[in-house]
This record gives sequence, structure tokens and C-alpha cells, in this order.
Amino acid sequence: MGNLLLAEPALAVEPPAPVFGTDGIRGRVGVELTPSLALQLGYSCGHVLNQGRPVLLGRDSRKSSPMFLAALQTGLLAAGREVWDLGLCPTPTVAWLTRHQQAAGGLMISASHNPPADNGIKVFDQDGCKLSLCRQRDLEQWLKRSAPRGCHAGGGSSHQRHDLLKVYEQGLLDQLEPEEGRRLRVVLDLCWGAATACAVGLFERFGAEVTVLHGQPDGNQINVGCGSTALGLLQQAVVEQEADLGIAFDGDADRCLAVDHRGQPVNGDHILYLWGGLLDDCGRLPEHRLVITQMANLGFRRAWMERGGVMEETPVGDQHVHDAMQRTGAALGGEQSGHVLWSQHHSIGDGLMTALQLTQLTAKSGHSLAALAEKSFYPYPQKLTNVRITDQQRREEWRRNSRLRDGIAAAEAVLGQDGRVFIRASGTEPLLRVMVEAREAEMVEDWSQRLSSLATAAVQPS
Repeated sequence: MGNLLLAEPALAVEPPAPVFGTDGIRGRVGVELTPSLALQLGYSCGHVLNQGRPVLLGRDSRKSSPMFLAALQTGLLAAGREVWDLGLCPTPTVAWLTRHQQAAGGLMISASHNPPADNGIKVFDQDGCKLSLCRQRDLEQWLKRSAPRGCHAGGGSSHQRHDLLKVYEQGLLDQLEPEEGRRLRVVLDLCWGAATACAVGLFERFGAEVTVLHGQPDGNQINVGCGSTALGLLQQAVVEQEADLGIAFDGDADRCLAVDHRGQPVNGDHILYLWGGLLDDCGRLPEHRLVITQMANLGFRRAWMERGGVMEETPVGDQHVHDAMQRTGAALGGEQSGHVLWSQHHSIGDGLMTALQLTQLTAKSGHSLAALAEKSFYPYPQKLTNVRITDQQRREEWRRNSRLRDGIAAAEAVLGQDGRVFIRASGTEPLLRVMVEAREAEMVEDWSQRLSSLATAAVQPS
């Protein structure tokens, strides 16, 4: 597309504040997230992001993603910016290429693991990192202004740069060591999402024998009963195919979970322990430090400390993990959900990087992933229950309910040092997450039911 001269954007009413959640802007299409909001966000980014360089745009496979791509692009063009359209790609592709190409910033259209009816927009600064709170506030102020009064006299320019996906792929492969060990049979669950753009080719170039589940982009089925939030089909396929391991991605491929050859899940805690141990043994883990979140398993924590390691705990969210890694100089950090950050690669979770590194680690070890996981640590039984609460204020004010507080105190008294309770409001979905962990599975089940019932009652309208 050549240079455009655009008419004044016609924008809807001012968006509610705050627009940004814990991971960009996310919500139901046509309700919390509308084309007019995306257009205004594009225009605002055109003024807030550094001038003089292009802005990168990427998207996942959702049906609404092309619509939001067009709206963001229109806003950026109205602000006189050069736009590079990367096409269908994982979220970390946008972040990595923003830094690699020295772009002004990047925007990714995706609602990650959310259902097809949702969508979202993640914004990255020139260094490929998610926007700081200060930069978010700048954007919020632009979004709260009235509709733009005009546009850049010459308009901006837009270019398709789908070729840059290959540059990102090579960047991942360059992080791997020369092929060693046996050829692994790997099942990939691409969940009809962004990983369909490149995952199969990457694993085949690595040398794996690949079987694919949900391997085409399909916006109607993204994350539906598959991917990292629903491992059942992958577990079945790994066992039936007699594969060495399986990998499941979420909708935008910024995280992954694994399955061993027996069909047993291997989550982010085990991945961090195994990868962290390998880096530590090679002297590549400063101060033997890992960055974890509040959800990290007690068994993981204790095993890492027993081997002389150090842990830095943060709130849930890969942005918090990144900030702690920057502050402490840690080389590796991540979440139980499968977001893993490696400072040598980039500053956000990258499911493809994590999957390739885990596969390489398994191949080089000469052992099965199951054997590696069993040698690492015994995970305490842990249950996470999601209580749906559509009213945001009630969801965020759960701590004010005395019955729920008393229930938590009672559970903590019984569990003692060998268990814990962790409750938080989700920053990306209308859910209150109730987690209980203990040595005995029966105690976990019992207290999960009690506290989930109290949480449900606590947020009911009086």
C-alpha cells in the first residue's frame, strides 16, 4: 500500500479507564474491545511511540483480528506513521522483531488463551518489552482525549513484511546447539492459533519427527478444548503415537506446556527447574537465581533451595517476572502456566523458544522427559478453581468479605508449613482464582471446595 491521505477518524465515545489490564487490552469483541477503540489506540500509539521508525503489527487467527488490524493500521496511518504488517504470527515474534529491526514499537492482536469471542491488543516499546506503567499512562491520557481533530497531512505508509517471520525463526534456531542425541518424536498441539504460522517448520528444522494437532489457523476454534489450557487430546495422542513428548501452545504462542511419553503433564515449574539446573551446572545462572511467581509449587521451591539455589518471587504475570529479572540480573524466570523468560533470548515469554529448548534438553540428556521430571522434585498436590465473577468491583474486593477471610485463616491453620492458600482476581478474565496446595491430595480437595463455595457466596449480590 502506498502513501495515504486519510479523512479525519470518526471515533466513538471516550473509552473507560483504565483501558490496560495486566497484559494489554483484552475483552469481548464489540463490548470491551471495539474497532473504534482500536482505531483510537492506533492513533494514540502513533503519537506516543518513538518517531522516525516503523511500527510493527501482528495478529493471531481469531475472526476479529483482521478487523482490529485494519483499525489499528488506520489510526497509525492517520498519525503519519510507517506500518509493517507481519501477518499471522506469535506474540513473541512481534516483540523480538521490534527490537531486532530497531522499530519504534509493536502491537499484537490476540487474546492469548481466551475463547474465540474475545480479543486483545498488546503494545510493545522500542526495546520489545511490554509498555512500562509510565508509558501506559501516557497512552491512557491520549485515549481519554476527544477524537483527533485531523490527521497527518501526508498520511502514513503501510507495507506487508510477512518475510520477517523467517528472521524470527532463524533467531530461535540460532539459540540451539548443533543437533545431538536421538531424533525425538514430538506431538505439537497448535490450538488453531498463532503457532500454526511457524511451529512445524521450526521443529522439523531442529530435527524432530513431528505429529500435528489443530495445525491450521481457525478463529472459530482457537483454544476450544485444546492447547495449553486443555491437554487431554495431546495426552491421548502422545500415548497413541508412542511419541517422546508433546507440546501444547496457547492462542498466541507466548507460552507452552509439555506432556511426557506416558501422557503426564509437565508444567512451567518443572521446565524452569530442568532448564535452570542445566544453566546452573554450566555456570550460566547468576547467583543460582530463578525468578518465580506466587503460584510456583512448594515442592519446586524446596527442591531448588535444597540444591543451593535462590528464588525471587513476584506477583503473577510475565511482566512482573521480567521486571524482577532486570532488577536482580537473573537469567531465567517464569510461571507455572508455561511463560518462560530467558534473558539471552528476549524479555517476554516465548512458547516456541521454551518448547525447542526443552526438546533439546531432553534429547541431549539421553533420558525421557518423564525420568527427568521425576528426578527433579515431587510436586505438592495443588488445585486451582476458577470462580466466575462478571462484576469487576466485586471480583477485586473479595478481601473485604469476613467469611472468606475467616475460611482462609482456618485453612492456613490446618495446612501449616506444608500447605498454603492463594486467591487472586484474574487480570485477563472475569474470574477469581482459588488455589490450595498441601502434601495430601485429600486436604487440597476438601479445602478447595470449602473456599470456592465461600468465594462464590462472597461475591453474590446482597
